[in-house]
Amino acid sequence: MTYYIYHIPGKKIGVTRDLKYRVEEQQGYEPDEYHIIMKSDNIEYISEQELYLQKQYGYRVDEVPYNELKFNNNMNINVTEQTTTFPCPVNKLKGQLMDNMEMTWKTDHGTFTINQYSIDWIMKNVVTSKYNINRCYVYNKAFGRFYDNHQTSDQYNGQCKSGALSPAGIQERFANPSQFDLIRDWADERGLYENGDPKTQALKLVEEVGETCRAILKEDTPEVIDGIGDCVVVLTNLAELTGHPIEECIERAYNEIKNRKGKMANGTYVKDEE
Repeated sequence: MTYYIYHIPGKKIGVTRDLKYRVEEQQGYEPDEYHIIMKSDNIEYISEQELYLQKQYGYRVDEVPYNELKFNNNMNINVTEQTTTFPCPVNKLKGQLMDNMEMTWKTDHGTFTINQYSIDWIMKNVVTSKYNINRCYVYNKAFGRFYDNHQTSDQYNGQCKSGALSPAGIQERFANPSQFDLIRDWADERGLYENGDPKTQALKLVEEVGETCRAILKEDTPEVIDGIGDCVVVLTNLAELTGHPIEECIERAYNEIKNRKGKMANGTYVKDEE
């Protein structure tokens, strides 16, 4: 984890792990209105240097060193291969996240940081634990995909903070988006993910499947093609709203069936009894 000492000439010297959020978005300064004095992975060292430089430059000296601030008393989260679990119920989570702004943790799908973007995503996708209503969680793979496709990039090295895509990978995604990417971009621009609901999308899917079945019975090829395409669009959006990208759902389904054995019966593949 890297800590930056930044200087806003004539105003202040401070420390942050996220310059874009802390200095530009919270405090309203442009990139050319501040500069980095030093950076380090050692929080104790950077905290000492911040106080020293504040004195040297004649600025107000912080009463509490950076390494002792409240947001550095990180939540005791639990990270597994699939999920990140927070030690509080959903109705108290946003406050906990705000208190731990800039907290960072590692998962198999990348390194995540609490900032305004990730808080918004977490609150839209968090799920209450079925084992303990005082705990809630998010899926790491979906969180990683969010990082790679939204405004969470590190402004200093151009890489996604999640680490899931290299800069070349990000360029490739935007230069050659998949059909799923195009569907998601279309839906996102229209506010479907911000204001949509999985339940209404599920009902929409039933409607599209019904229209596709009617087209098949009528042997109306153009309508069959349109119906199947509409089903895929709705499924893509339904998957996104549940926090599980459709690629993840397809991969999981394929892994379930790839070694399955069975035979055709009355036009349907029937798996062997295990």
